[in-house]
Amino acid sequence: MAKTRVITLDLNFQGRPHAIAAYLIKYADGAILIESGPGSTLSGLEAGLAKEGLSPRDVTHVLLTHIHLDHAGAAGWLARQGAQIYVHPIGAPHMINPEKLLVSAARIYGDRMDSLWGEFLPVPEDQLKVPNDAEEIVIGNLRFLPINTPGHAEHHYSYLFEDVLFSGDVGGVRIPGYRYLRVPMPPPELHIERWHESIARLRREKFTHVAPTHFGIFDDPQWQLDEVEKGLHSASRWLEETMPANPPIEELRQSFTDWMLREGEKIGLDEDVMNAYELANPPGMSADGLLRYWKKFRSAG
Repeated sequence: MAKTRVITLDLNFQGRPHAIAAYLIKYADGAILIESGPGSTLSGLEAGLAKEGLSPRDVTHVLLTHIHLDHAGAAGWLARQGAQIYVHPIGAPHMINPEKLLVSAARIYGDRMDSLWGEFLPVPEDQLKVPNDAEEIVIGNLRFLPINTPGHAEHHYSYLFEDVLFSGDVGGVRIPGYRYLRVPMPPPELHIERWHESIARLRREKFTHVAPTHFGIFDDPQWQLDEVEKGLHSASRWLEETMPANPPIEELRQSFTDWMLREGEKIGLDEDVMNAYELANPPGMSADGLLRYWKKFRSAG
């Protein structure tokens, strides 16, 4: 049987390529998206669809890996165009009523919230589909398997489609052309041990390609999973070395950012590529996530 074509749509986040992707699959009754991207990239999404001869109203189904704004922010808008939206059960209430999610995000992003993420519209309950873990999603003659993969977020699904794994953020962040990966570890739900369990579960599935939302489709999935685990182990060691001194948060963020800079320099990444990685995965955000994880799960007492 011929493989179904999976098309990468570059949403051109903040005017930069290779930061946020949505993945497009055409079928007899229209089109399926994996991820919607944020509200701020709707023009990029519409342009990508137009290149394929489609409009937003042709999108019948959107599968979200999780509800973070860079992955799910435009889902409500797509629902208004007629799409059914699929999401993890834990994330579903926040898609119906995103108020708590947006208040939490506003505390982090402040006055940059709108320029970064745009509008996050609610999804009508009758257009929200909430599959259980491993409950196959059938759309036309296409089948998708949602796999519960917490760690980056408690409400994270990866989706297995034919020989492609759409890994959201649990499979790390990569930029095409560079054999280098970073692990996105933002607050509030980072859990390193559960992330390792998710990687172990993914290794039990069969796929030849992996498609992280940041960014692109790669043909070395086992290398990618190995690198995620290495990154998680390295982050644990960094915490154990750094946290006993109880550094202030700004110092912690700078320390983590400097560490990421050194890691990139080791393999010869130039400044432009480093900036691209930072746009897709801000190191200060990972420092915040690691601090929260440390206090919640690792700190004595």
